[in-house]
Amino acid sequence: MTLSPIQRLNRTVLLACAPFIGLMIWLSITNFSITLVDSGASQASLPDAPRLSQYSSGTSNGLNDAAVIAGQISQSIKQVSELYVKTNESMDAIMKTAAAQVNRPAQIYDTRITSKLGKQIDSVQSSNLRAQLFAIQAQRFSGYALKVQLKSAEGMKLALGKDKFGGSETTLEAVRRTGAIAGVNAGGFADARGKRYPLSTTVVNGKYVNGFEASYNDLFFVGLNDQLKLIGGRFSSQAQLDKLNPTFGASFVPMLRKNGVNLAIPSKWQTSPNRAPRTVIASYKDNQILFLVIDGRDENGSSGATLEEIQLLLARYGTVDGYNLDGGGSSTLIFKDRIVNHPSDGQLRPLATNFLFFK
Repeated sequence: MTLSPIQRLNRTVLLACAPFIGLMIWLSITNFSITLVDSGASQASLPDAPRLSQYSSGTSNGLNDAAVIAGQISQSIKQVSELYVKTNESMDAIMKTAAAQVNRPAQIYDTRITSKLGKQIDSVQSSNLRAQLFAIQAQRFSGYALKVQLKSAEGMKLALGKDKFGGSETTLEAVRRTGAIAGVNAGGFADARGKRYPLSTTVVNGKYVNGFEASYNDLFFVGLNDQLKLIGGRFSSQAQLDKLNPTFGASFVPMLRKNGVNLAIPSKWQTSPNRAPRTVIASYKDNQILFLVIDGRDENGSSGATLEEIQLLLARYGTVDGYNLDGGGSSTLIFKDRIVNHPSDGQLRPLATNFLFFK
């Protein structure tokens, strides 16, 4: 049992006062008294002078006995104190061992899913998150994986372009503007009147940016809730989404994986295009988040990955849910202020929304 600071103080005070308490108890049960006499009278002038000498002798013996008892009490207290310290040390060791055993299953799971991602090429560890970067090399394409374990609500956010509805900026610009450690492109967008607006339902800081829009065709909403858990799917009403307490999120098409099962890909998205640069967000059963950013030379369908190939990766990596994000020239991964992937436009594309990560 861990003692509070007040309990430790009370125990220390009690140990310090024990010798004096023991002495007081001894004096209360011992037939001991001291008689004071007038300093002006000599011992010889007192009728009971011999008895005063006896009292002095008895007092001396009593004090000697008290000193012996006090010494014994002090020695006992020292032994108890040493035992107390050793007991605390043993309990601390037991608690640390118990904590390690409790965390062992989570550590084993994390080791297992991490090993499937291949060799780690970079990482960031802080009080807000742990972010690990991996290189992906498949037969027909290459790319990167970013696995993120969030530790606080400050570790990840969704940012509008220049923090404005209708604004746009590259992922690198968003990272540098906000002081983020990493960034990944987020939802789709639509251009109108010279501005770039986020596609469909978008939530930033717990608020709907432009109201709620019920899912239509193959659109979905994906984001994080107040428990740092990835939430996503099709929603017919705002009340349905509100029940999940979204903190932030964006919309795109299509959903790839749900509850550990790959979903059927709508025919439109199987060929439009067939292969392309891709960005995907997925989750693990321990609520860690996985981003895949796949490179491709262009968007004409001759390079990059198919959505079926992405599904195979998501299954191989052991993810639970998976959602396709805006791809093509939008696919961007920034880590430690550098562009990690190879954007197919040859330069970074200004976007309406970006996922950002903070130390």
